[in-house]
Amino acid sequence: MIDVPTDRRSFLRAAGVSLALPALESFSGPALAASNSAKAKNIVCIGTYLGFYQNAFFPKQSGRDYELPALLKPLADHRDEFTVFSGLDHRAPNGHGAWNNFLCGQNPGSYSLDQQIADQIGQDSRYPSIQLSAGKVSRTMSHTKQGVALPMIQRPSVFYGKLFASPEDRARNEYLLRSGHSSLDVVLDDAKRLVNSVSSSDKAKLTEYFDSLREVEKRMGHQIKSVNDPIPETNYKLPGYDPVAPTLQLEAENLMYDLMALALETDSTRVMSLFIGGLGQVFTINGETLQAGYHALSHHGNDPDAIADLIKVETEHMRCLNRFLTQLKSKTNAQGQPLLDSTIVLLGSGMGDASRHANSNLPTLVAGGGFEHGQHIAVDRKAKDAPLLGDLYLSLMQQLGMETDRFSNASRNLNHLFS
Repeated sequence: MIDVPTDRRSFLRAAGVSLALPALESFSGPALAASNSAKAKNIVCIGTYLGFYQNAFFPKQSGRDYELPALLKPLADHRDEFTVFSGLDHRAPNGHGAWNNFLCGQNPGSYSLDQQIADQIGQDSRYPSIQLSAGKVSRTMSHTKQGVALPMIQRPSVFYGKLFASPEDRARNEYLLRSGHSSLDVVLDDAKRLVNSVSSSDKAKLTEYFDSLREVEKRMGHQIKSVNDPIPETNYKLPGYDPVAPTLQLEAENLMYDLMALALETDSTRVMSLFIGGLGQVFTINGETLQAGYHALSHHGNDPDAIADLIKVETEHMRCLNRFLTQLKSKTNAQGQPLLDSTIVLLGSGMGDASRHANSNLPTLVAGGGFEHGQHIAVDRKAKDAPLLGDLYLSLMQQLGMETDRFSNASRNLNHLFS
């Protein structure tokens, strides 16, 4: 153990740059080690506005020996770290306007899951909760106890600035990114001294963290240049329909996931939500421009070509999630525990079938968080007294140490299914 200033445990500061640090065993006293007796201490809620194509998301078999459907195949390496659910929903109204039932329950716009959790455990971290969006925001996702919709951060550079730049020097932060420099360069001498003063395991953790930070900053600098550079003028007029053009949404999505992993590693927040939008953007995937915009594909009307392209888009979302789970599996907390073990990752939607605007049988996946995983749990929603999605949410909250037995119209839990 070494003797350092208390705030050095969280930040390195110099010239307007505040560099958050991961939790290190060298600075973890008894209070930190015993600070949370719950099985999980973080939660990340990911909501896709257009849901997922159900036949490619839900396995045909239930239990542990199910065959991975198309949309779960990108997660094959984490099969034992997640559970997929079918048949769950909130019995909420149908339609895009009711999409935010995802985290709010039966009454869209009411006290959302992430904010209920943030109000209980979020105060233990730098930011009680962080709300993010990849893609244009078309609906709200997180709501306070009073029903106030919380804004989402849409630009990765803004999220990065929230984590690593001092409030008075956001412009300097963006300058560093655009110029190809790293905030780490500003505090490099202090960072080197810190590396030389900690244990060997902490040295490895800091090296991995600094390498990850530099890589994310490099990619963000490229994106900022692409987004902010002047647009050339032209006399060409677009047709009256969506043009076929590439989009940066998937790139932004990956950056948000990378920054979310860094936020968890530095214990900057314990509650995050990520909205994955879906409007008229036309994706180019593996060099192929798809036949229509994302929203149009989701309203496929059972056209096989449209469904095939929709699955391509949704597969990319799952590949982004796979990278995130891989990072959480490799990064550790001060006690050497993988972050995935202490972080609940909830993937879902308020839209069960976008083609029919149906908000029933919501695609749902839970990863990490200390649960016993590896199953497809199929619920017969037509059965008498069938469990609700809110019952699953009660299990998630209880896993985080919250003493609660009600969420929206749900009053049980699904703890018995995680065994």
